[in-house]
Amino acid sequence: MPKTTSAQKALRQNIRRRKRNIEQKANIRVAVKKFKKLIATNQIKEAESYLPTIYKTVDKMGKRGLIKRGKVNRIKSRLSKKIKK
Repeated sequence: MPKTTSAQKALRQNIRRRKRNIEQKANIRVAVKKFKKLIATNQIKEAESYLPTIYKTVDKMGKRGLIKRGKVNRIKSRLSKKIKK
């Protein structure tokens, strides 16, 4: 347990931020799974309309530093490749 008040506050902040980060990463995973499910069931039009929302969320995560820019680009590239097939 932290002893100083500033360390206690830092711990509270870390807990809050960690919770938010975990939720946001889970949202990305859920969105990608939904996209892959749409592709698997041949709902291409719905998948194409859903792609920009995934791009937006993934770009925000990269901008904030939650995931690295390279991973952002890799996710976007792989999803767009799946639509083209």
